[in-house]
Amino acid sequence: MSDQREVNFGTLSVWGGEEDAQAHGATQVPVVHSVSFGYEDLDEWLQVALNQKTGHIYGRNTNPTVQAFENKVRALEGAEAATSAATGMGIISSALFALLSPGNRVVSLKDTYGGTSVIFLEFLPRFQVDAVLCDTTDHEAIEAEVAKGCDVLYLESPTNPTVKVVDLERLARAGHAAGATVIVDNTFATPINQSPLELGADLVLHSATKFLGGHADALGGVICGDKELVEKIFHFREINGATLHPMAAYLLLRGMKTLHLRIRQQNESALEIARFLDAHDAIERVFYPGLESHHGHEIAQRQMRGFGGVLSFMLRENTLDAVREFLPRLRFAHAAANLGAVETIAGPPATTSHVECTAEERAAMGIPESLIRYSVGIEDTEDLIADLDQALV
Repeated sequence: MSDQREVNFGTLSVWGGEEDAQAHGATQVPVVHSVSFGYEDLDEWLQVALNQKTGHIYGRNTNPTVQAFENKVRALEGAEAATSAATGMGIISSALFALLSPGNRVVSLKDTYGGTSVIFLEFLPRFQVDAVLCDTTDHEAIEAEVAKGCDVLYLESPTNPTVKVVDLERLARAGHAAGATVIVDNTFATPINQSPLELGADLVLHSATKFLGGHADALGGVICGDKELVEKIFHFREINGATLHPMAAYLLLRGMKTLHLRIRQQNESALEIARFLDAHDAIERVFYPGLESHHGHEIAQRQMRGFGGVLSFMLRENTLDAVREFLPRLRFAHAAANLGAVETIAGPPATTSHVECTAEERAAMGIPESLIRYSVGIEDTEDLIADLDQALV
């Protein structure tokens, strides 16, 4: 696996990043729970401490199991380096605080994940970082703001929860022209469907809790890309202390073995379900980039290999009460604040992606109260469609 570009995504999902992490003839990466790693030779210990030699010293910094997980994501994204954190928000906040300083300016989108928006609107301004959030689909407005001055351009595509799509190659070009570091949240797309680094991004990140792990049993976040930038983020994270636990890293590694199979099924099911809902009388609107009616469909066709496993739809009766009545009628969907799992998961932004926001703030972001984010699992497509049909009475 020395040349990660010689093989396809399915093979990388199974084998990538593991060649140096197996021990004693084991065919699986071991879970290394040791907090510290000892050295009989002081000079060797010092070399590892100074990054002059590969090795591990203390679990808050690095760990063999965690490193194997990082290497698998790095291989799938075609990146120079990768580092991780305990959660998706842990890696997002580590990246932003590692790369931004007082007086800097970050440009992003109004439709980023709710927790990310809180960093832009609440936390960064405390540190005298100017954060500008643009209309997500107005590329000209984004480019204009970037041209005014931009140290970090932070993008998300598709977005959470209305699955809007932005032209990553176009905006990365604008970001670099302004001297910005371009970061892309690739959680919804996954490396199977989209490769932001090939489209010009400097860094690509994931809430590994979602599709990468795929089984809703482990929290984690990961970022990869330019080696020098990743090292800066690693340094912040190792001091900040938001370390990914080795058991979580093992669960994420195990989940990623089937990533390409899960995404293939979820892509196919989501498109069929989106088409079904789009024709249903009880549905006001469906949001999914695989539909030709979607505002970003042409961009998605150009930069994605699949349209993803998440869609959202708006009930014709635009109230939270309508959602309250609809969700319990679903047989094959957890009403929960998560996505990307093998089981289908459904819920409104009011309790999931934008729970931090008021109804007025969600409305200002173009998120109606009757919107339901529907993360398609790996169940039979026909059963999911039948389940939705009987619930939409």
